[in-house]
Formats: sequence, C-alpha cells, structure tokens
Amino acid sequence: MPTATPPHDTAPHPYSSLTPDAVLDALDAVGVHGDGRLVALGSYENRVYQVMQDDAPPVVAKFYRPGRWTDAQILEEHAFVRALDDAEVPSVPPREIGGRTLHTHAGFRYAVYDKCGGRPPELDRDDVLEWIGRFLGRLHAVGARERFVHRPAIDVAEFGEAPRAFLLARGFVPPDLIDAWSAASDLALDAVRRAFDRAGDIARIRLHGDVHAGNVLWIADGPMRGPHFVDFDDARNGPAIQDLWMMLSGDRESMEHQMRRVLAGYEQFREFDRAELALVEPLRTLRLLHYSAWIAARWDDPAFPAAFPWFGTTRYWQDRILELREQLGAMDEPPIEVR
Repeated sequence: MPTATPPHDTAPHPYSSLTPDAVLDALDAVGVHGDGRLVALGSYENRVYQVMQDDAPPVVAKFYRPGRWTDAQILEEHAFVRALDDAEVPSVPPREIGGRTLHTHAGFRYAVYDKCGGRPPELDRDDVLEWIGRFLGRLHAVGARERFVHRPAIDVAEFGEAPRAFLLARGFVPPDLIDAWSAASDLALDAVRRAFDRAGDIARIRLHGDVHAGNVLWIADGPMRGPHFVDFDDARNGPAIQDLWMMLSGDRESMEHQMRRVLAGYEQFREFDRAELALVEPLRTLRLLHYSAWIAARWDDPAFPAAFPWFGTTRYWQDRILELREQLGAMDEPPIEVR
C-alpha cells in the first residue's frame, strides 16, 4: 500500500525519560511507596500506571503529556471532578496530598488516584442507557453551575478549523490527495457552521468531553453499582449533546431509540434542549477532523507510529475523504427526533 510518510521529529520525546524508576521516585516524593510493580494502563494521550504497594491498595498515577495543558487548566479539571464527587456523581477525583492534587517531579506533572475497577457498559441494554443518562444529567447539573475559565471549548474553531489548518501546514496529507481532502474538509466545515447557526443560542456548560464506552466503568455489584466516569482529561466547555451522542450507534431508528432511553434518565435531573439534537452529526464531523490532527500532533511520540501504523497510508486519507463526504450527506438529513 502506498505510504506518505508523515513528518517525524527525530529528537527524543519527553516521555522517553519517564522510566519506571522515575515513576516510582515521583510517587515516593508524595508518600506513595510502590513495590516496583507497575502496570501501564491504556492511554495514548498521557502515561497512566497502576502502581502496586506492599502495605496499601494499588493506586493509579497519571503523568500528563508535557506541553498539552497549563497548570491552571489541569487544576480546573481536578476542581470539576472534585465538585462532581462532592455532589455524589460517581467519578474518581485525584487524591489531595500535602494540600495539592497536581505534583511535579523531574519535569513531569502528575496526579494520584484511587484505583476504580469496572467493565465497559452494555450499551445495547435500555436500562443501562437510562442509568447512564441519569448520571450524565447529574454531571451536567453540576457542570452548568459555572464555566471553565482556562480550558478551551468544543467548537468549530478548536475542533475543526485549527485541526484542518494544522494537517495542511505540516504536510500530513499526501500531495496527490491534498486537493480532494481540502475540498471535502472545507465543505464539511461549512456544513458544520450552518448547523451551529441554525441551532441558535445553545448553552455551553462544563462537560466530560469524551464520554465513550472506554471512559465509563460499570460496577456490577455492591453499593457502588452502576456507571463511574473516568478520564476527564478532555473536559471542556460545550453543548450538553457532546456528552450524549457517543452513546449512539447504528441506523437512524436505532439512534433515536437509544437517545430516548438516555434522555429518559437524563431529564430526571436536568432539562435537555431538543435543538441540540441537530448537532449530533456536526459534532461527529468535528471529532473526525480532530482525531486525525490529534494523531498527527503526537507523531513524535514513539507510541503513536507503533499504535497507528496505517496513519500515513494513502488508503487512510482516501477513507477520510470518503468519510467527510458521507458526513456531508448525514448533515443534510433532518436531525434525529426524540419525543
């Protein structure tokens, strides 16, 4: 398969110095004494480890990607999750150690969390969708109390225009496909802008930002039974529908049924503006553009070429062009309806 090799920075990535010893030293500095056993957990954006201890339960240590967020932005994330926990919305806030939740060691910023087990939710079950809807309604009731000051928004500029400009400026799109991809992405963004204009004055609240099945842990038994939200790294201001639409899959009829079940739970705690249903496909389109730019922006991290070897292929970009053209059709359709 023809490959357009993405640009690559040959300088060592900062994470190359995050050795097991560095992780354990960082934790020792805040009084968390690992016994040497570290289990890397699934996270490309950050480095996350389960840390075993001899005399205490395991903890989870999250080392933030250098340069992505400012301290103020990370602390806003921590404060939001703490507010959710205080409101008894199932979530996992960082531990406060020495009066702080954000720590630094050898140039890395990190936080420590209690370990929360669970499995992915069964999204094909109506009762599960309604249960998740209830907790999303509670999450958004807290999120609507105020807005993030330092963290960015989910909007056309941040999730569409900037990713498109980055991919073109950095030469990630193969030369023979630049015209086709540029045209498809330009038309798609025009359609997204029109959709947001038609939706009108949609409320922007604090969101989880990335509610997919991997970020919802389901506990089957005991007093903590039900969903728990994890990984608030993408928390931003945005429309409430952003935290709902990734629960949907299948054809139009299936998505309408799933949304009815989610909203049956959600609206027990917070009213949902039906005008936001028109943003499901526009937000999906923005996520597709943002995803390609997210991989591209981290190509200097050795974990990314290893995990996404198909990223630089001609086939990858041909598929993205087709995907954007399909989204143009989807955005031309009437939005899903929930009565």
